[in-house]
Amino acid sequence: MQNPSFTISGDRFMLNGAPLRVLSGALHYFRVVPGQWRDRLLKLKAMGLNTVETYVAWNLHEPRPGAFRFDGALDLPAFVRLAQELGLYVIVRPGPYICAEWEFGGLPAWLLADPAMEVRCCYPPYLAAVRRFYTALLPQLLPLQVQHGGPILAMQVENEYGSYGSDAQYVEWVRALMVELGVATLLFTSDGATDYMLAHGTLPDVFKTANFGSRADGEFAKLREYQPRGPLMCMEFWNGWFDHWGEPHHTREAADAAQALDEVLASGASVNVYMFHGGTNFGFMNGANTDLETRAYQPTVNSYDYDAPLGEAGEPTEKFHAFRKVIERYVDLPPMALPLPAARLPSTTVRFTGSTALADALPALAAPRHDIVPRPMESLGQDYGFILYRTDIVHPPGRVVLSVERVHDRAQVFVNGVEAGVVERNGGGTLELDLPAGPVRLELLVENMGRVNYGPDLQDRKGLLGWVRLGINKLYHWTMFPLPLDELSALRFGTAACAGPAFHRAVFDVAEPADSFLSLPGWNKGVAWINGFNLGRYWERGPQQALYVPAPLLRTGENELIVFELHGGAGDAVLA
Repeated sequence: MQNPSFTISGDRFMLNGAPLRVLSGALHYFRVVPGQWRDRLLKLKAMGLNTVETYVAWNLHEPRPGAFRFDGALDLPAFVRLAQELGLYVIVRPGPYICAEWEFGGLPAWLLADPAMEVRCCYPPYLAAVRRFYTALLPQLLPLQVQHGGPILAMQVENEYGSYGSDAQYVEWVRALMVELGVATLLFTSDGATDYMLAHGTLPDVFKTANFGSRADGEFAKLREYQPRGPLMCMEFWNGWFDHWGEPHHTREAADAAQALDEVLASGASVNVYMFHGGTNFGFMNGANTDLETRAYQPTVNSYDYDAPLGEAGEPTEKFHAFRKVIERYVDLPPMALPLPAARLPSTTVRFTGSTALADALPALAAPRHDIVPRPMESLGQDYGFILYRTDIVHPPGRVVLSVERVHDRAQVFVNGVEAGVVERNGGGTLELDLPAGPVRLELLVENMGRVNYGPDLQDRKGLLGWVRLGINKLYHWTMFPLPLDELSALRFGTAACAGPAFHRAVFDVAEPADSFLSLPGWNKGVAWINGFNLGRYWERGPQQALYVPAPLLRTGENELIVFELHGGAGDAVLA
């Protein structure tokens, strides 16, 4: 019997000696709670796909240097084995950088504690960190390669590097490291089908794929200029798009996306639908962009619905059925076998009964740090969340301009505990204050709204990155309170109403856990937790108006909702 293999012969992929057209869908294990992996994979197969593709989120797997996690929701080998059990092949894109509208493109924030750090190039400390990560990650995937009887067909070398840099030695180093550590299956690169992207992102002897959402003939023609022979593959067929806070919700008509998919398959190509199911950027894991012309900061919302064939809550959409009809024209499909629709929680009003002001909760949440000047999060060992900067000053009373050199990303300013306004990254960094007579306590509560995941501003440190001035005078002697908000069990709640930033608690009963969405009408901006799990941010600015609550996060009987509201909103929450 021939040894298992996945190879290229002429213009075709060959699996164990027989032709295979790869019909893949992107589904990131880290954007879906494990209790729903099976449901989502079965629906991927039901649409007519034979392969699932996933990125690997380095920042989740190595939260601190040298401390690795591959358990629970991060059990990537379990996800791969489940895909195989359900009759699917797997494509793994291990980064180390993944873009994906994910925090820092999947790179761990602790890299930025090095003030000289340069990522995605041959900077030795960065290469050492990548080697350590791959040495922990890849041995878990090696037995799951198709050559060893597993489902992994291929692994990617870096990710869309031609959209970022020009260090060909670095891309080759990543390839060589993967081979050194035992990767034996097909390696590939993926880039946009333009000259500069393909010139900088590809390697001579590594299979090349292209990323696009329309005009397949033209995109593949450009790819052929760089790879005259071999199978054609669109590694990211963009069937939808993602959203930024304060911008309109993006959608793409199902008929338009289906026609574009038909053009890909009519060319004889393989495809990876990006995304088949987007899922959710739970917690603080959303990424951000900066406008390539204006450099304006554009944080991504928590929902990664992506207007994909499978919606955020796992529901097949019109696009799902349109894509299956297209796929049926090219391959024989069995009758569609969809899992039963997920149950939805009956509409439930949740009333808050306890509160505690951030000022009162500080001793339970943060150990103060002192320095002459304000320091960024990363230099304090903090990755995500908020940080409170405090200094006590004596300044002439009256009106004066507060200037902040660089705030990343949004700062509420308080004078003697009373909010005086907000300074945002895109807003010029100034705020006029009216100072009272006598000593003044000045505080800035800074929110990390997600590190940039694409483009030249990738090394996006958070907090206050420079000086703070009142008028012409720089301010010194700061106390800093890191607030990662990854553990809230020490909070104690009272019944008195709280003004300003505060935590609010509600308890509610569930007869039977089911999927729902959390809405907070009347609330302004903040973060919500269900049973200790960080659902993500809410913001009246939109476009996202509700947070997805997967059924596995709820418990039969009593459940807890905690909200950290920044501006003193009030009202009930609704689960529906």
